[in-house]
Amino acid sequence: MIYPTRLAVLAAAAGAPVALLVAVQMADRWYVALAWPALVLAGVLADAIAAVGARDVAVALTVPRTASVGEEVEALVTVTIPGRGAPRRAEVAVASDALVDIVDDGRAIVQLDKGRGAVALPVETRRRGTTRFATLWLRWRGPLGLAWKGKRVATDTSMAILPDIRPVHERGARIFQRHALQGLMTQLDRGDGTDFDTLVEFRSGMDRRAIDWKQSARHLKLHAKEYRTERNNQIVFAVDSGRQMSEPVGGVPRIDRAVAAMLLTGWVALKLGDRVALHSFDSRPRIASGLISGAGAFPELQRLAARIDYSGDETNYTYALTTLAARLTRRSMIVLFTEFTDLTSADFMIRAAARLAQTHLLMVVVLRDEELETIVDRAPRTSDDITRAVTAAALLKDRLLALTRLRHLGAHVIESEYDKVGDRLVQGYVDLKRRNLL
Repeated sequence: MIYPTRLAVLAAAAGAPVALLVAVQMADRWYVALAWPALVLAGVLADAIAAVGARDVAVALTVPRTASVGEEVEALVTVTIPGRGAPRRAEVAVASDALVDIVDDGRAIVQLDKGRGAVALPVETRRRGTTRFATLWLRWRGPLGLAWKGKRVATDTSMAILPDIRPVHERGARIFQRHALQGLMTQLDRGDGTDFDTLVEFRSGMDRRAIDWKQSARHLKLHAKEYRTERNNQIVFAVDSGRQMSEPVGGVPRIDRAVAAMLLTGWVALKLGDRVALHSFDSRPRIASGLISGAGAFPELQRLAARIDYSGDETNYTYALTTLAARLTRRSMIVLFTEFTDLTSADFMIRAAARLAQTHLLMVVVLRDEELETIVDRAPRTSDDITRAVTAAALLKDRLLALTRLRHLGAHVIESEYDKVGDRLVQGYVDLKRRNLL
């Protein structure tokens, strides 16, 4: 692939007025005016012939095997142009799909030293899945700078984009130490929870309501019941993967924000001895896993979360939550990740949640709509701004009404910023566990 550079085009354009003047002044020798364009064309051809051939040029792309959604990684492009006429720099372009966003549309300049060079392109992952970099383009100039020579390379380079578990690696241990209900000594387990542990002699500072009067009368001394933290609670994460959850917030779909918070909370729950299950749905249930337990089961939870797909269907709360309730045989804590924008869909969700709240402990997690809040807080300058602000305020009012109705039903509601939802959810889960509400 050979074509002229900008320098060749400008050189040809600069000679056009001179050629026109020659043609006017020397009408009988008009063909002399073609000398300059022919000279530029000959220079382009000579430059293309002198440039390094495409067969000798090598270009390769290296990317990480896996990345987390919302993470920024680097794609390394390596260029080798051998020969004495190797240029000092080359230009590359990388084609990608909609799962990632490459800076400058994947274009970059590679500085070459003795025909070798490399450049790192920042790649920001947008959605989960397997992204493929199907094609690489490379072009370089000839020695005169008049001709571009190019090469197109088909690659099979791919990168798996997985759910974001960076919060687990970066903050998991710290959050667990802050919220852990038990420490290194078994005595720290006692005193919290509802499971009877042992009968001990009453000591000053103990809760008088724990005194067992029958045993005290039998032993002629005050004895009290000591409890330990209850384990094996059932935590079910119900993740709405419908159309509204696929919309981005902060550049990442809401569902991926929810999955990241779910994985962090699930890791803490497994460490605390509870059992965890995943239920994903949109217009109908998509994933309905069994209960898993133990810290070693976290990879299984991660694999289940990776199967949650993006959907354009409207969420059917009645079907999904009724199916979930039928599967549960004992009281469980249900963490519902969802999103709604109108009172109609919110009403269906509230009615389905009301039936769950009668038997189970329900926690509803929604992300704050910062876009609407920004529109409301922004000072209007035009009539259109006023219309947008009034509409946004009405939507926020409907949202507050729906969340208030959920609270009146007994559900625990967490409305958080997208970058703090994981910490808020872990804090809410541990707080309910300390209060023995599970």
